Amino acid sequence: MQKKKEKFLEKLVKKDYNNKLEMILEKKTFDETAKNLLLNILYKIEASYKDYEKVKQHVKSKESYIMDFIKMIEENCDSITICQMNSAGEDILNGKTFLVDKENKRIVCYPIERKLLYCIAKISKHDTIIKKDYPIIDKTISNLINIGNNIDMVEPLRDFNGYSWTTIRNEIESIEYNLIYQNLRILLGYDFLEKWINNKEFIIDYMEVLKSRLEENYGIKNQKEMLKQIEKMSVLLEMKYNAKEKEKLEKEKKEIEEKLSKIDDKEKFIEMLTKQKRDLNKEIKIIDETINNKDLLQNEYVKRNEKLPLKKKIFSVRILSKLMLKEREEKLEEIEKLNELLNPKKFVAYKKEMEQKYEYLKLVEIKDIEKEIQNTNIKIQKIFLKCYKEKIEKIQNKSDIMEGIYEFRYYNLLPFNDDKEIYKVKEIKEELKETRRILLDKAQELKSIMVTSKNKEIDEQILRHIFNIRGISLEEIYIKLAKEKDKGYIQLFDEEAFEEKIEIEDFQNINKKDLEIKLNKKIKVFE
Repeated sequence: MQKKKEKFLEKLVKKDYNNKLEMILEKKTFDETAKNLLLNILYKIEASYKDYEKVKQHVKSKESYIMDFIKMIEENCDSITICQMNSAGEDILNGKTFLVDKENKRIVCYPIERKLLYCIAKISKHDTIIKKDYPIIDKTISNLINIGNNIDMVEPLRDFNGYSWTTIRNEIESIEYNLIYQNLRILLGYDFLEKWINNKEFIIDYMEVLKSRLEENYGIKNQKEMLKQIEKMSVLLEMKYNAKEKEKLEKEKKEIEEKLSKIDDKEKFIEMLTKQKRDLNKEIKIIDETINNKDLLQNEYVKRNEKLPLKKKIFSVRILSKLMLKEREEKLEEIEKLNELLNPKKFVAYKKEMEQKYEYLKLVEIKDIEKEIQNTNIKIQKIFLKCYKEKIEKIQNKSDIMEGIYEFRYYNLLPFNDDKEIYKVKEIKEELKETRRILLDKAQELKSIMVTSKNKEIDEQILRHIFNIRGISLEEIYIKLAKEKDKGYIQLFDEEAFEEKIEIEDFQNINKKDLEIKLNKKIKVFE
């Protein structure tokens, strides 16, 4: 009776979602292809989200996810154009798979559901979610968090189909952005990142909140190491994926080098500031003379319009006068900033800011960016695992340890690069093993998972494979130790279906008396 009631309520909720989306789509001028794609996305999310929630554990509720998806379409999408392959519309994309125009709330995309969902996530973001108190990384960290969240939003559609969990690496927009985002999500929780992303004001300094949360949960040393490497990674990824931004960083590096060389010679620095002030005052004087003289103002109006394209023409002398007054204010502000630099305290702060910028800008000198990204990523994963071990140590009950096992299994199966998942990365093999052992010890202590052997090494060798399988429900995993001739094998079963067969290393040297399970008998792994 209860199950019938639950199914009935689920149907009502589904119908409500569909009705809500259809009502919004009726008001939009999207073509039928776009509307059908959006309705298909909703249908597939409804079918797959339960498995996604089970596998990943700490995520939004299905209701929150779907309502956010519908709200994004309603508030941020005024135009969705679906381009068919080999059609005239392909010219708009210029070789790309999608185009997102936030200013005009416009999306152009191929008829690929996951790409369209990615566009909807992207169009709903603020480009900068960090205060400008963090030069260079205000943009790069904003991109790291935003892009990671966009990829995260596509995951229930991309990797789950209502029956299985499969990750195809080349369907992930950026493996590196995704991995770092998932590191932060596991350590700090999805709700913290969601609040950060959706923050429209800069009242809260989320970089400071990030620092304090990492320090509070994992210690100041881990916090400093983690942030240092993540900040570096954000700049490296910006250079990898954005050629124009890399050019800007190279140009800015040269400018900062010049400024730092002048700062070191205080006399020359003061001379430079004085000259800049003098030049600005001359420009202000010219503006004043022009605004107060009709002939000069008319000449300036003609002169400027000759150089401007049609769309940017100044429509009247009165508008020009307003523009010049604004320019005057900006120059006065620049003079004020230069005056501040003559104050010793302000000078020290300015020099420190230049030096901080230069630390990031020096990264443009790196010749092999791909290699540097991989090395930095390995460092981040080592620090992440240090922090994660501390998280495991705090677990005190069965439900939390089961969540931890699911979480660690999910992390193991995250793609590290185009070739392999995290659990196959040799450089962090020992850290993974140590973390896995701590997790298994805690689970066995809480009587959540079976003990396969009195010998910890053998026990770990047998049980480690549960972290590498993609069955949705771990509670339904069975294990069997099988002997064939002189070799031993571990066989895993997912909901009674054969999953995997793995040879046991040095089986002949295992003391059978140490085993806590019988050979050739299928046993449930979790109690």
